[in-house]
Amino acid sequence: MKEAWKLQDAKARFSELVDAALEEGPQTVTRRGEKTVVVIPYQEFVRLTQAETTLDDALGGASEELIFERDRTPVPAVTLE
Repeated sequence: MKEAWKLQDAKARFSELVDAALEEGPQTVTRRGEKTVVVIPYQEFVRLTQAETTLDDALGGASEELIFERDRTPVPAVTLE
């Protein structure tokens, strides 16, 4: 994988950037020397963002009853001016 694409290079060679993401994997783009974005194939984006189970499914499969307790530590008073 290329170290990182400068933003101006990524804009000028966008097609190459897309091809590199598809063939080599995630491509980092920098702006003013700072890493700002990563270009990834759409299928990878879908895989990373779709939850395979819902919270209800995850909690429903618990082997024991879940007990949630609230922290009852007093909260200090706040004075607003």
